[in-house]
Amino acid sequence: MKVIVTRPRAQARPLVTALEAIGAEVVECPLIEIERTSDEPVDGDGYDWLVVTSPNGADEIARRGVNLPRVAAVGPGTAEALRAHGIEPAFMPVESSQDGLLREFPRPAGRVLFAAAEGARRRPIEALGADFVPLYRTRLLTPDPPEGDVVVLASGSAARAYAAVGGAAPAVSIGPETSRVARSVGLSVAAEAGRHDLDGLVAAVRDLMKSRA
Repeated sequence: MKVIVTRPRAQARPLVTALEAIGAEVVECPLIEIERTSDEPVDGDGYDWLVVTSPNGADEIARRGVNLPRVAAVGPGTAEALRAHGIEPAFMPVESSQDGLLREFPRPAGRVLFAAAEGARRRPIEALGADFVPLYRTRLLTPDPPEGDVVVLASGSAARAYAAVGGAAPAVSIGPETSRVARSVGLSVAAEAGRHDLDGLVAAVRDLMKSRA
């Protein structure tokens, strides 16, 4: 099976290696680049919670965060990235999405700082009465999409970028939010990771390969 990997080139190697290990033919097609928005400290002093919504956000919090309060991770991929920097999440929802985080978030929430990508969805921020700090921006790239049997999508941004360049391969999605975005831009979703991290993506591709063998 030929698998298109859309992650930023600097972040793609662990996923590419894992997919090749299960026998997939991998073609890399970076569709997004991550740009930092600032080098200023993100000060958590006075907050009850800091919400982090992506591994990229986790990396930036590790780089810029000071006086961190309790940290909430949107899912296992974000939690794993935080732990890699020595930050143990105090909360992670069962449903790994921003909507799941909002439904399951401890109440009363207290004072919350929501740290995410520039242009993040406003609903969870407003529902938590949170302050917002943009950690990075996502720049969409426009390569010609390669041919493949499936495309692996690890974010809604990747789904939008893949559709924008005319990609048409069925998607293997990292989780429900990415699946929702993929379908909203006209992509079909062949499989969704049961565990919403890179290991889950690889397992979903492996199961799809077995079903098509």
